[in-house]
Formats: sequence, C-alpha cells, structure tokens
Amino acid sequence: MFWESVVIALEGLRANKLRSVLTMLGIIIGVGAVIAMVSLGMGVRQKVQSSIASLGSNLLIIVPGATSPTGVRMAAGSSTTLLPKDAQAIAREVPGASLVAPSVSRQYQVVFNNRNWYTNVQGTTPEFLAIRNFSLESGVSFSTQDLNTRARVVILGKTTADNLFGDISPIGQTIRINKAPFRVIGVLGAKGQSATGHDQDDFAIIPLTTAQERMMGINYLHNISVQAVSEDAVDQVQEDITQLLRARHRIALGAEDNFTVRNLAAVMATAEETTKTITLLLGNIAAISLLVGGIGIMNIMLVSVTERTREIGIRKALGATYANILLQFLIEAVVIGVTGGLIGIALGIGASYLISALADWNTVISMWAIVAAFGFSVMIGLFFGLYPARKAALLDPIEALRYE
Repeated sequence: MFWESVVIALEGLRANKLRSVLTMLGIIIGVGAVIAMVSLGMGVRQKVQSSIASLGSNLLIIVPGATSPTGVRMAAGSSTTLLPKDAQAIAREVPGASLVAPSVSRQYQVVFNNRNWYTNVQGTTPEFLAIRNFSLESGVSFSTQDLNTRARVVILGKTTADNLFGDISPIGQTIRINKAPFRVIGVLGAKGQSATGHDQDDFAIIPLTTAQERMMGINYLHNISVQAVSEDAVDQVQEDITQLLRARHRIALGAEDNFTVRNLAAVMATAEETTKTITLLLGNIAAISLLVGGIGIMNIMLVSVTERTREIGIRKALGATYANILLQFLIEAVVIGVTGGLIGIALGIGASYLISALADWNTVISMWAIVAAFGFSVMIGLFFGLYPARKAALLDPIEALRYE
C-alpha cells in the first residue's frame, strides 16, 4: 500500500502541474535566497579576515595623538609626539616586540620618462616588509647602509610599478620622486585590494632617513609598526609599550596619552563578530520566505483536499485506511518541499556566482547553508502538509462520496 500511496501522490501532482509549480515557488525562492545571502555574508567575512591578516600577524600600530572623549584626532603629520628614538627604545626595552618599523608617509608625484603616477611614498626601515607580510617579486630590499647614507633607492608596490613601467623591468631604472632621482631596487608581490576597496599595492618605499631628511624635512614619525613574538603576547606587548612611551614622554599619572596603540587582533575580532552577525541576519531574513512557502503549501494542500473529497471517499470505500490517505498527502507535501529545495539550491548557487561576477563581490558557497536550507525545506513540507493530510484522512467516506 505504501508504493500505491506514492504513485497516487505523484499522479495527483502531475495532474495539477501549474498548481504544484506555484506551490514550490515559495520554497525555491526561500532556499535560493538563504544560500545566496549566506554565501555573500561568508564572502564579506572572508574578505575582511584576509584584508586584516594581510596587514601583518600579531601587529600593533602606534600613532601620535590620543583618542579624545570628543572623538577628534589631529590629521596624520600634524602631531609630532613620536620620534625615531621611541621606536629604538621599544625594540630595545620591550621583550615581546620581535620587530619594530618606524614610518613616515606622504603623497608624491612619481615620474619615469613620459609616465607619471601619484602615489603614497612610505619612508621606513627594512623590518617593515616582514612585519606587514610583504614579499619581493623581484630585486632586493634596502639595507642598514642605505639608511645610514640616506640613499636614494626605492622599492615599488606592484600597482605603482605597472603604471610606471608596464612591461619594462623596473629593476635598476631611475625614477623621480618629487623631482629627486631614485634608483629602483625592488618590486613587491601583489596583495590586491583590502576589504574597504583600498589598493594595497599602490605605494613606494624608501629608507626612513631619506624620507625624513631629504624629502620631508621632519624629525618625527607618523606611526610605528610592532610585531609581537606571538599572538598570546600581543596584549602584554601593548601594555609594555604604553608604559614605556608614557615614561619617555613624561606623561603625568592620570593624564591622557599623547599616542595611541592600536591592536589589530582586537580589530579583527570585532570585524569577524560584525560580519558573522550580518551573515546570520541575511540568512534569517531570507529564511522568512521559506516560512511563506510553507504556508503556501498548506493553503494549496487544503484546496487540494477540498477538490478531491469524492476521490478520497472512493478510496476509503475501496478499503484505503487512515494511514494510506495520510501518507498520500504527506508524500505530496514532501515531494513539493524536496523538489523545490533542490531547484532552490541550484538557483542559490547560480545567484552567488552571478553576484560575484556582476557586482565584483566576494562570495563563498557554504555547504552548511545548503544542507540547512534543504533540510528546512523538507521539514516545512512535512510540517505544513501534516494538517491538510490529517484533515483528508479523517474525512467520513459516506460524507465524502456525497460531496459535490
């Protein structure tokens, strides 16, 4: 009798194709929306994680000026509270600081022959590349001797190199930065865009002393990058740096710091929590359409029971039991849920790839989202199909046969 109920249920769906398809529509849209929205949220989360990780591991960044209660901070370069000796003291006196790189930066016009490019020029030390996870695609980094002699050498980011040189090898070529000649000694490997759309390869690096004394005429720093020896040591290193700089800057007890130590691990944790919340929110919003689809299944099944009252009466008169009728209508509801779920999975995956291609947004297809959405669609078919199936199974055969 089980297979007979299956055949009758499928025949009932086949006999009313349009109604069956329209009933599935809510499930299809719901499952597809859940997969697409979760994939988008997971993509954003992955992009944020990789973007922050690309800045460097176990990274602390010290910038001049304090975050005031009013939220006002002076522009970079307008505060002069960080000095090269502060960076030297951190490297010497903070045990958990494995690498320290003081930096200054300014926008300059960079020229090679008839090509020019406006980019950020960073003056720093050789440790900067290791701290920020940069690798050399070609050439070499500058040395301690280059720092001591204020050498006019430069390492180019991939975007800057491509815009200035195209297919020509930059190594050994001379470019002009703010009209001063610099010899290209290296080109960095590409990192791509950050989560905010910033091009991480559009810059140039020169020795710190060259930038301060020959280009900018300053003796202070714009920031100091510090890499802790391990992830567990980051908080302690942050505390040690804070205490050291307060002592060096002679800041009185209770007075506000004239610098800020930014912990990128804390930034990453906050960003991950935010994107996780956004992903769940998108998934929950999309899941509402699944519930709407379930209500549609129940309504159509109730209509189907009413239309097929005489058929149910004839089946009962021929010996069909309560269980047979219940099973028949439950199978119809489950088939709608399963079929709609499978089509919705294909739709959701296709929509994810389409969003990625057309909007240039990163999407990550989540297997758990596919399984959860499909399982939910089947459960909805069972749940919302149960009441109409039970109503059909409880029909009195005599009253059903009299129904017009």
